[in-house]
Amino acid sequence: MKVTIDSGRCQGHGRCYDLAPGLFGEDDEGYGRVSGDGAVPPEQEHPARRAAANCPERAIEILQEV
Repeated sequence: MKVTIDSGRCQGHGRCYDLAPGLFGEDDEGYGRVSGDGAVPPEQEHPARRAAANCPERAIEILQEV
């Protein structure tokens, strides 16, 4: 699975990088960004889903790889 952030929706609340710091970080203005290529290791799937569920703007999308 992979994660993405819609930068047009993100308002910089920081919940993503608080809940899943290995997957998300912040840019110079405090907005969320995906770390690396967005690939989620199996042990980080729960934090990724938790971050997506807690984003007030629903800016995080989880993509299932086929």
